[in-house]
Amino acid sequence: MTLKRINMVSWNVNGLRAVMKKDFIKSLKQLDADIFAIQETKLQADQRSDDMIHIDGYESFWSYASVKKGYSGVAVYSKIKPKKVSYGIGIPEFDNEGRIIEMDFGDFIFFNIYFPNGQMNEDRLKYKLDFYERLFKHTDTYKNAGKAVIVTGDYNTAHNEIDLKHPKANEKRSGFLQIERDWLDRIIGNGYVDTFRHFNLDTVKYSWWSYRFNARKTNAGWRIDYFFVTQNIIDKEWIKDTFIDNDIHGSDHCPVGLVIET
Repeated sequence: MTLKRINMVSWNVNGLRAVMKKDFIKSLKQLDADIFAIQETKLQADQRSDDMIHIDGYESFWSYASVKKGYSGVAVYSKIKPKKVSYGIGIPEFDNEGRIIEMDFGDFIFFNIYFPNGQMNEDRLKYKLDFYERLFKHTDTYKNAGKAVIVTGDYNTAHNEIDLKHPKANEKRSGFLQIERDWLDRIIGNGYVDTFRHFNLDTVKYSWWSYRFNARKTNAGWRIDYFFVTQNIIDKEWIKDTFIDNDIHGSDHCPVGLVIET
């Protein structure tokens, strides 16, 4: 039987129009992903240019925020044709921010998610925690049916102290609050695996840096971008590599990746 090797990349581009001016296409081709998920496109359908939509070898899929322009938004470029694509979980208050693309690739269900940021106020923190709850309740329907599930994107939460440069200074800041970290514990306890940490127990590597204080230059970062997978993917030994590519610039995040063979 011939194994199918699939290279996946996730990258919060923090504005696709901005990163297009910073060699996005070159970076995409360099990473050579079969499935390339991006978050925070900050676009509506009519704001996309042809060179965003049509990249050689890829079909593109887009979700937009209906609540306001220049906000949120996710997209996937795929060399593999999905069997089915959905753009939400059937809950308008979450679907209308353009944070979700679900793709059925047959062997696995793939989710590209831009999880909410809870820093604005208590209401947005509650929205973020409710989003975690409802999103993973939705993915559980596939997990509980024995499907292989991959949930990637910007989770907007660093899990443990190893996952950010200054944990003590940030323990009362959304993104490293105990209540948010507990949610990642809960996800793991419910049968999902943080692939990078699973294979790199003691590796200190970050995927996001503030634009302030020369944070990227001094590597004062956070690891908040993940590939979580269901335990059955680990058990089947599908995973061949998991990585964080700090050498790709253009955004305040860098790409993270997962390579599987099915």
